[in-house]
Amino acid sequence: MTEIGRVITAMITPFDDEGRVDYAEAGVLARALVASGSDGLVVTGTTGESPTLSAAERLGLYAAVKDAVGDGAAVIAGTGTNDTAASIENSRDAEREGADAVLLAVPAYNKPPQEGLYRHFRAVAESVSVPCILYNVPGRTGLNMTAETTVRLSEVDNIIGVKEAGGDLGQISRIIDGAGDGFRVWSGNDDETFYIVAAGGHGVVSVASHLVGRQIGGMIGMLLEGDVEAAAAEHRRLLDLCQVIFTVSSPIPIRHAVAGRGYRIGDPRPPLVPLTEREAGRIDAVLGRYDFDLPAR
Repeated sequence: MTEIGRVITAMITPFDDEGRVDYAEAGVLARALVASGSDGLVVTGTTGESPTLSAAERLGLYAAVKDAVGDGAAVIAGTGTNDTAASIENSRDAEREGADAVLLAVPAYNKPPQEGLYRHFRAVAESVSVPCILYNVPGRTGLNMTAETTVRLSEVDNIIGVKEAGGDLGQISRIIDGAGDGFRVWSGNDDETFYIVAAGGHGVVSVASHLVGRQIGGMIGMLLEGDVEAAAAEHRRLLDLCQVIFTVSSPIPIRHAVAGRGYRIGDPRPPLVPLTEREAGRIDAVLGRYDFDLPAR
């Protein structure tokens, strides 16, 4: 099994001037992200604008990114939907295209009870042989997966961890404490990574790592080495960047920032829209205070 790693970038999807997926630029960006500190890449997640991608586009992205990074980083396919059968089909397709793991978000809109969540994720996990990572993001889905359900799912053989973006540090601590051996918890919010890793979490599925992946990895390394004071200082230093890229609906700000490094990523797909001039100015004023790990294109 490919090592998933601690710093995973939730990768944006490049589009050309006609709004089509630019697979070649996706490969260029993927290699640059790995070179600048990413251990793995989530492809076709929320940051990759998965709701607007066709099945063919998703499969093309898995193949293109895996071809670009090879065994140098894990490629994690965002395959979860609010339909169990569709999630199974998506996950099987991703596995066939070479994805190293799949990311399965809590179903949005239909709000299943906790037993429904357990059966949904177990069914998907049992349909593939690659590792499965759960994704709890109630701000997007309208439903929180409880610590009890996550701990229960941690006993399923190939469910290896969870991306937790619920913002409830108590719940996250209970997952870390109660989950089965080897089950990993990744922060799903950049501004919570310090706290979650300090509590025993494994790392982060990050948006900010498009820009400062090596610096985020350095902060995690400080914590693992027991230098909490230095890690806390690094957390505080990075905090404004981690927060400003979410002042407008993600991934709009991070697309703007990556384009500013010279990558040809195009505009977001409707219903998302580019930043206004005022929004861009406010975000650039914060980003301008930082050195980026992502090389200029």
